[in-house]
Amino acid sequence: MSDIINEEKFLKLLKLVSPGTPIRQGLEIILQANTGGLIVVGDTQEVINAIDGGFKVDCPLTPTALAELSKMDGAIIISKDIKKISYANVQLVPDYLIPTTERGTRHRAAERMAKQTDCPVIAISQSRRVITLYQGNIKYVLKGIPELISRASQALQTMERYRMAFSKVLDELELLEFRGEVKLYNVVRTVQRGQMIKKIKEEIERYIIELGEEARLIKMQLKEIVGDAVEENEWIVQDYAQEDPEKVLLELEQMSMDKLLETKNIMRILGYEAKPENLDLSVFPRGYRILSKIPRLPTPVVKNVVNFFGDLPNIMKATVSELTKINEVGEKRANFIKQELERLKNKALLGR
Repeated sequence: MSDIINEEKFLKLLKLVSPGTPIRQGLEIILQANTGGLIVVGDTQEVINAIDGGFKVDCPLTPTALAELSKMDGAIIISKDIKKISYANVQLVPDYLIPTTERGTRHRAAERMAKQTDCPVIAISQSRRVITLYQGNIKYVLKGIPELISRASQALQTMERYRMAFSKVLDELELLEFRGEVKLYNVVRTVQRGQMIKKIKEEIERYIIELGEEARLIKMQLKEIVGDAVEENEWIVQDYAQEDPEKVLLELEQMSMDKLLETKNIMRILGYEAKPENLDLSVFPRGYRILSKIPRLPTPVVKNVVNFFGDLPNIMKATVSELTKINEVGEKRANFIKQELERLKNKALLGR
């Protein structure tokens, strides 16, 4: 859980200085002027207790004001709501016993201040022309826009390959589901590829946050490539997990890319014993994913159908009369479900 909290904090930190924001515009001016600077975001009591000297400003936060005030030797304190500059030319005096890995005076003060107050602190190096972000135990050196765009483009290309592989194994799985011939191996392989797509998607989303207004094209490409892959994978987990699906999805989320590549890890998380021979185990889907493909069929009705029949083979064999016994399924809806299931089956069998 702490990893998730740290990730959320990190993403907020990136949003704070993404291109198009007043702070980032001010930072770019500071870099161009080659003056360096030190900025604390948050005029909390903890911050006030750890500053000395300087003067109160209380002026609106604008890129120009930020750049002009950074020409002074001291640090700038921005209000917690990021709307005004509260103090300028202050000296940061955090506890000197707080450990720091930095060497320069400015960066040592920044890291200690971030650890002591848990507020974002931005250090701009005059000599190296580098922007470093600190908050709590987080330290991150901002990358340039061209480098970020290059990395995001490479990740999109990787994503496209995984998406094609996922579509292929998903089509195979669907065909086997209608034939009643699914082996655990087919499920593990599909979940593996689907989860890899999610991992790469999250990586690209971090680039999008860091790129800010420069990420419009990448955002569109990501949406087009991913499509409904993440949702499809979640339905597969709902269909085959022996454990609580929510717990399974959380464990998959926390798994590293290297561990995802190991088949035994996916088997274990899904609730199956991680023996090689179990990959040939015959398994049957509950039917969530196939039923979710039926247009205008609400999720509560999907759950009612699955709870009533137990798995997809039983759902496929069900008559219209049997379907009408389910809560919220009248004769009209029962006929529609039956017709749509036949349509989906024929589509899978014909490979379209």
